[in-house]
Amino acid sequence: MPSRDYYSILGVPRTASAKEIKQAYRRLARQHHPDVNPGSKQAEARFKGINEAYEVLSDPEKRRKYDQFGEGWQHADRFTSPGGFRGQYRTYPGHGFEGYEGSGGAGVSEFEDIMEQVLRGGPASFRGSYRARKGRDLEYPVDLSLDEAYAGTTRLLELGDGVRPRRLEVTIPPGVDTGSRVRIAGEGMPGVGGGPQGDLYLRVTVLPHPLFERKGDGVYVDVPVPLADALLGGEAEVPTLKGKVMLKIPPETQNGQTFRLAGLGMPDQGATGRKGDLFAKVRVVLPTGLTAEEKERLHFLRRLSAVRV
Repeated sequence: MPSRDYYSILGVPRTASAKEIKQAYRRLARQHHPDVNPGSKQAEARFKGINEAYEVLSDPEKRRKYDQFGEGWQHADRFTSPGGFRGQYRTYPGHGFEGYEGSGGAGVSEFEDIMEQVLRGGPASFRGSYRARKGRDLEYPVDLSLDEAYAGTTRLLELGDGVRPRRLEVTIPPGVDTGSRVRIAGEGMPGVGGGPQGDLYLRVTVLPHPLFERKGDGVYVDVPVPLADALLGGEAEVPTLKGKVMLKIPPETQNGQTFRLAGLGMPDQGATGRKGDLFAKVRVVLPTGLTAEEKERLHFLRRLSAVRV
């Protein structure tokens, strides 16, 4: 893939503060959001790139690693930790056995000791000396948009380092949140001595959304309402993760008043099919560019209000 400069994607210098990065992200995310550019593949790709850049640069630790290692920041620990990840397949000629050197430490040493036994005594000696053991589990980080977390999605992963990478398409169920671990059975490291293969765990991060804020299975959104509709009543269009709905605005609705829309939040991660709620917070929009006649009527309304008080 071509090199990606997260700072250039957000249009900020490498010395940008956290506030400047957040402001740039919000401005670009609104501009390129798929809802604002329906059907535009270019805007969709740009939006994903903006989210990816913000997810890294908004996190101090991820940003520090990115500044030091560039796009290889996710593998920084492999290069900096003593006896770290070597990530290479090793073939043992004449025995039809292949091993994988994963994270360093006792696990690798033990694995190499076993391989030495295989080379010295042959497969029969190996089978007699070591019991079958399940292969090591793997973890893989996956970033999702809130829309993907709502509906569920798929990802095509490239697993393994060195000379034998493999591709795997995985399904991510609806309702996952940051910190969720999705288990893909039998897609980890090979077992030892005929043991079963380990599992793969997807470590999920849900990226910020320019319109919605998520709290558990609840979704929160601001809804602009003209002053006249707030005073006299009316309807307001509310964006949701499944499309737009109309909300009835009662007369004399106050700025900041929140309405609950049942069942329009995030789905439950289990098999219940239950969904949380969406909370629409009214943001009263005051008119601008008033004419002389409009100002005079407002003065009249203010005098009436003073008399009534």
